[in-house]
Amino acid sequence: MNEHLQLEHESRREGSVESVSETFYDGAMGRIRKWMLGLGLVATAAGLAILGWRQALGFALGCGIAYVNFQWLKSVVSSMADRITASGNRGSSRGIVARFLLRYFLIAAGAYAILSVSPASLYGLLAGLFLPVAAIACEAGYEVYVAVARGL
Repeated sequence: MNEHLQLEHESRREGSVESVSETFYDGAMGRIRKWMLGLGLVATAAGLAILGWRQALGFALGCGIAYVNFQWLKSVVSSMADRITASGNRGSSRGIVARFLLRYFLIAAGAYAILSVSPASLYGLLAGLFLPVAAIACEAGYEVYVAVARGL
């Protein structure tokens, strides 16, 4: 809610709705990270209470992998965009490919570890991997609400 007041204050000060909209939508990545953390914690606690510790542990591991995977994907896309536009921040191609492939290795390693310890926890792991989808859906709903309520 504090963000809304800040945006309204900025719009009055600058007099431009477009700059307020840009500022709001530029903050989407940070809000998605917060959604992921909040949803992961709440869903893990609910899973612990409803399904037991094995599934909750698998879900928490899946959420952790999904969060790291999301961060690395953002980094890879940014590096590729910088490389394409030649903005001066040129990452090595080898590093970009390594980070891209490491994401899948991390998922496979987590699935193997969970499957070897507790096959029932594999469902929790797989559900946790969908954390970014849920966070992006929450962010989209929030953006629609703000667009309708504030006219952004």
